[in-house]
Amino acid sequence: MRISKTFLAISLLVANVGVNAESKPIDIVVHRSPTCTCCGKWLEHLKENNFNVEDIVTNDVQSIKDKYGVTREMASCHTAIVDGYVVEGHVPANDIKTLLKTKPRVVGIAVPGMVNGSPGMEMGETKDPYKVMSFDRENHAKVFNSYEGTQ
Repeated sequence: MRISKTFLAISLLVANVGVNAESKPIDIVVHRSPTCTCCGKWLEHLKENNFNVEDIVTNDVQSIKDKYGVTREMASCHTAIVDGYVVEGHVPANDIKTLLKTKPRVVGIAVPGMVNGSPGMEMGETKDPYKVMSFDRENHAKVFNSYEGTQ
């Protein structure tokens, strides 16, 4: 019987630690244009996934992209900063969490363009396939994650 009680106590402790670690919101600063409605939907996606969002609305998002080294090939409609990393475009929250856990030597990750079906860009039932790309200071990019579309 003691083994069962000990196992139960340890299980509850481990479960509680896991909940506390996940319950702490992740701070992220998002720079976006005042006219972009899909950005607001992406912000909601982040909030639903335990992000504490600072929303900075600006008419000059390009200067933020330039400051953080976001090239035209990686560019999208908004630029976010989280724990020193750049998050460009409609990147899924789970990919941002993976970035923060693995801490690769990159400038950041991006979903270039405006991909139908990416978070904040949902339009109907169909989703286009897309890739989340990582990029570094030398403008080298590689696939960080990929998503299959639906027809």
